[in-house]
Amino acid sequence: MRFVAALMVFLSHLTLQDLFADDGVQQSLTATFIQGGFTGVGFFFVLSGFVLAWSAREKDTARTFWRRRFFKIYPNDVVTFIAAALLLGFVANETFDFGTAALNLSLVQAWAPVDGGFNIVSWSLSCEVLFYLSFPLLFRYIRRIRPDRLWLWAGVVVAMILLVPLAATSLPNEPYLWYAETSVPRFWFVYAFAPVRLLDFVFGILLARVVLEGRRLPLGLGWAAVLSVAAYAVAPLFPMTYKLTAITVVPLGLLIAAGAVADRDGRRPFLAGRRMVWLGEVSFAFYMVHWLVLTFGVRWLGNQWGTPAGLGVAALLFGVTLALSWLLHAGVERPIMRRFSLRRRPRLVLYRQEPASAKAAAPEPTVRMEDHG
Repeated sequence: MRFVAALMVFLSHLTLQDLFADDGVQQSLTATFIQGGFTGVGFFFVLSGFVLAWSAREKDTARTFWRRRFFKIYPNDVVTFIAAALLLGFVANETFDFGTAALNLSLVQAWAPVDGGFNIVSWSLSCEVLFYLSFPLLFRYIRRIRPDRLWLWAGVVVAMILLVPLAATSLPNEPYLWYAETSVPRFWFVYAFAPVRLLDFVFGILLARVVLEGRRLPLGLGWAAVLSVAAYAVAPLFPMTYKLTAITVVPLGLLIAAGAVADRDGRRPFLAGRRMVWLGEVSFAFYMVHWLVLTFGVRWLGNQWGTPAGLGVAALLFGVTLALSWLLHAGVERPIMRRFSLRRRPRLVLYRQEPASAKAAAPEPTVRMEDHG
């Protein structure tokens, strides 16, 4: 599922590249996939809460949890930041902005409506940082909710998500963001402001507890998929601040929960196949590199292509993105996670036998556990 969501974001950003000369083709592409970016990111936020709660370890400490999360996301962010800085400096001839760089590297850019700069998709990691920092405390309290009240609390969170677009109307209606059909402050508040997107994350945690407690889901995997597709199709009919997340959050949450139930029950849908699981493993790296490939790939290859050639260019950009994501995953993400995300097992050290004169004071061999993490 993660790769499907990442692919939706890729296709959404592809529509912004004006790849096709035929206006009809370009408009059809935009109408079909522009919603994919909003839906894909929303899926990732709900999934984050669900997976972290699903895989929570009984004896895990907050420090150990934060260590794993740091080494999961930050190395990929730094590598793609450096790539973006080099491309912007040497290809686009842009001046290095130290202020924007500081926001990007500290992953706080989603806390204010500012220009993301560099690898702009990293704004979502700014939200994830808040999710990770708050998870140990949130999960401690959510675990105390009685199983028969989990759906009630999930409904409360959904109601809060539905109220966010209404709250956004109190923000200024300018400057206007042409591609989002709303103002910059309203778009930022609904879509990017980390405390607001924390609601999606909490919804995912609650759904994980629903499944773990054996509570009944209203829909199976097939019908949850149908509902998600339907929500995706009707979302463009709503005002922008609603279609960013409010329209699709419940169907996506039910889809994730139903997928977990299918896994738990031993059912093997298409998305559980080996190739799809591998694609899911590289999906984070795919997400992190795709914007740079699209932006600079089109810069070098050009746009306004005929339809067959445009489809070929799109396929080429996808292939390059997938190849680079595999390199990033295999060369950076996976080895760093294996080396640093967990404290290494203590090593048993047997000290050299002491001289006979010392044996009287210490008749047994000295044994201690040394932590070489």
